[in-house]
Amino acid sequence: MYYYGKRNQEPLAQEQTKVWECTVEDCKGWMRKDFSYDNHQNCPLCGNYMKAGERLINKIPLNPHRR
Repeated sequence: MYYYGKRNQEPLAQEQTKVWECTVEDCKGWMRKDFSYDNHQNCPLCGNYMKAGERLINKIPLNPHRR
């Protein structure tokens, strides 16, 4: 019954967001810059260096705990 009620929902708004992306081709690791505390990151999946990039992803509120 609940399935039919979800059809009328509007799609989530998307925006260009700054992210950290893993530099290894085979790794799919990435994270939003707004949710990281450092100016550089290591990939949580493989441990390699991550570079700055952008992705079109769903808009969510900013991290209130960011310095």
